Amino acid sequence: MIKKLYILTLLTVFSFSTHSFADKNMMSVGTEGKSNEVTRIIKIKMYDNYFEPNSFNFKAEETVKFEVENFGELVHEFNIANAMMHKKHQPEMQMMVENEILLGDSIDRKKMAKMAKLDKSMSHQHSNSVLLEPKEKQYLIWKFSKAQNIEIACNVPGHYDVGMIAQVKIDQ
Repeated sequence: MIKKLYILTLLTVFSFSTHSFADKNMMSVGTEGKSNEVTRIIKIKMYDNYFEPNSFNFKAEETVKFEVENFGELVHEFNIANAMMHKKHQPEMQMMVENEILLGDSIDRKKMAKMAKLDKSMSHQHSNSVLLEPKEKQYLIWKFSKAQNIEIACNVPGHYDVGMIAQVKIDQ
């Protein structure tokens, strides 16, 4: 019994430290924005393996509403992060493929919800990201920090590797 309690305690501590680490990283690229602080709206078109537009300029502390639509034939992600954060997120996306949540042209949202009960990362509910099936449209509001080296990318397995990345420049 004590051994089980010890393992549970370690898992809980690890879980909190992982979320804390993720929160710190998220803060380095910005935070979820508030609708009453939006200074502009940008329409994003996702095609199979590229974004339109493919580069962005923002001011530090600017709050932007992204209206994202998937015009491609495949599932795509719009994710605001730095390269290290994208690399850390890609194994989660691979697990979604392996668990048949992410299919080529669809997302099994029922299976996603079921798996999220076992592994929170499978829920794909991140304030800096939307995951879209073909012809789907969503929006997100993001407040950019002063960070540099930010990218907007698709982390569906293989898409980042073939260059589905948009560069972001932050003016101080």
